[in-house]
Amino acid sequence: MGSAGATDRGGGLGKRAVFRFYAELNDFLPAARRQVAFEWHFQGGPAVKDAVESLGVPHTEVDLILVNGRSVGFDHLLQDGDRVSVYPVFESLDITPLLKVRPEPLRTARFVLDIHLGKLAGYLRMLGFDTLYRNDFDDRTLARISAEERRILLTRDLGLLKRSQVSRGYWLRSSRPREQLKEVVRRFQLAPLARPFSRCIRCNGELEAVAKAEVEAELEPETRRAFQRFRRCRACGKVYWRGSHFERMDRLVREVLAEG
Repeated sequence: MGSAGATDRGGGLGKRAVFRFYAELNDFLPAARRQVAFEWHFQGGPAVKDAVESLGVPHTEVDLILVNGRSVGFDHLLQDGDRVSVYPVFESLDITPLLKVRPEPLRTARFVLDIHLGKLAGYLRMLGFDTLYRNDFDDRTLARISAEERRILLTRDLGLLKRSQVSRGYWLRSSRPREQLKEVVRRFQLAPLARPFSRCIRCNGELEAVAKAEVEAELEPETRRAFQRFRRCRACGKVYWRGSHFERMDRLVREVLAEG
């Protein structure tokens, strides 16, 4: 990071700012700094973005920064004696008039996922969310897609979220796919936006209703006998119907949306 003499050492030399992080941003801090105001020592005039990331919080998790009660951007230079309040995404409060760290709030329900989150990608598509995933995306590609397509980057890699190109991102706390799904739904208040079973789990394409006669040749004999209603992916052509697999997925959808 390109800070101007940022440090975290105590002592009588250098300048001081008082930081306070709110809500889930405390997950990134050591126990002694959670939910309390604390001093941070520095030299020169580092940008507030560099200071926040020096303290362990990826800038992609931040939606509002107040310095001495005034909203500032990431490039704001710290001064001796500043009091800095750092907030995460506001799910239920429109802070657009105050927002300085990015052009608009983070509440955009389009995602790109790193290579370790294939199961979560399928779950998000199952809920109907536009979710890009490939198991050969490298970090540079993920950062570029997130920036160019304005997608929220989901990852367990803090280093990836600290790339300057990334402005929308979230660090998943859980390592278990179902818990990750619930976490994302809660974090971005997705329950009201969900359109379950409207996207292809395999490729992310949109599904459309299709006449049985159009797909009958692709079906197993038992499926042809038992089911009459089908949907097909507009992108890859995969055919879906409401079999036992659907019942299992539907139970998961209802559980996740109820908790969200």
